Amino acid sequence: MIEMLELTRCFEEQIAVDKVTLSVPKGEIIGYLGPNGAGKTTTVKMLTGLLEPSNGVARIAGFNIVTHPIEVKRRIGVVPESGALYQSLSPDEYLYFVGRLYHMAESVIDRRISEFFDFFQIEEHRYQRMNTFSKGMKQKIVITAALLHNPDVLFLDEPLNGLDANAALLLKRLIQNLAKEGKTIFYCSHILDVVENLCHRVVIIDKGKIVADGSVDELKTMTESPSLEAVFSDLTQSSDLDEVAMAFSRRLTAEDE
Repeated sequence: MIEMLELTRCFEEQIAVDKVTLSVPKGEIIGYLGPNGAGKTTTVKMLTGLLEPSNGVARIAGFNIVTHPIEVKRRIGVVPESGALYQSLSPDEYLYFVGRLYHMAESVIDRRISEFFDFFQIEEHRYQRMNTFSKGMKQKIVITAALLHNPDVLFLDEPLNGLDANAALLLKRLIQNLAKEGKTIFYCSHILDVVENLCHRVVIIDKGKIVADGSVDELKTMTESPSLEAVFSDLTQSSDLDEVAMAFSRRLTAEDE
């Protein structure tokens, strides 16, 4: 469903994504991890049409992301790390706008909005202006907008941001059920315990290159690590974090004495 062949993106002399080759089949939840600056967001921006690759090829549902961008956009839903909304609109107005962009029938848009608002238990806020909403409320609208047209592929970048515990649990269950129905989920997050429990497979990228690809159990075995957090630390060369944190805490304590 997602195919990348030597996908590359350069910014002047810097290589942000370096010949990434990866295939994600239908129905898989893949965790795409890496430290800050590793190339995660650049990869997602290329796959969703926000950036053009410097080299390589990528396809979504068989469509080339460069030569058939509209066909790709019809088949994807995106929850960005910092989702922007037209906050002067109500959720109803905004989601109708999104639905029309996908050429959805108004009766279908209305039904889907009602279903999602019932799911998130926010129906009473449907006609309020979003500039009064909390971060969690706005995130629920962003998620609804990404799923409104029933996409085949979902790109989720920190989708739990701002959600309360119950809403986060609901969304995780929804993601699992969508995968069972054949949706492909590309999940980016720094919350490693969520990735460990949710994703079928984990890919770790560092300095633009893939350094690991496999199930959580496979990666634990490969690195002889007890958890995904330990795997991540080992593979991204940050195994001295405990030492750094301890030295810094001692420095702070000494300054207070």
